[in-house]
Amino acid sequence: MTKPATTLNELIEISRDGLNFYEDAIRHTANPQLKIVFRGMVDAKNQLISALSERVRERGEKPSDDGTLSGSIRKAYTDVRARFSDKKDATYVAELEQLEDRLLAAFEDAANEGGDPDMHRAIMKNLPKVRLCHEQMRNLKMDLAA
Repeated sequence: MTKPATTLNELIEISRDGLNFYEDAIRHTANPQLKIVFRGMVDAKNQLISALSERVRERGEKPSDDGTLSGSIRKAYTDVRARFSDKKDATYVAELEQLEDRLLAAFEDAANEGGDPDMHRAIMKNLPKVRLCHEQMRNLKMDLAA
């Protein structure tokens, strides 16, 4: 697999971690406002995965259909923490914000790699949406902590 396809697949995997985690959080919260926010994030992750997968296919490669091991472990850890917490929603939001941190850092690292111009364009096209999702979760985390 080419370096650009590998980089794009890594971004897909981290995005899929987010997708899976948000879907899990929807099932675990009773708060209707959080469900709306989380569903919006699921939509954003689906769009991101679709866009990046198309770039991988254009290169004649197969897009990743998995998440990462660390993402799965973090989700399981959060499920256990939330089960024993009196602030289950805040626990999920804090962990989801960290996942958004991870995705944003991965996108920024990939954007700074340079090299392949097509990959760079795909990353730069999606970076504003990644930043917006990050800001939304950061603000929600701060609101819940207040």
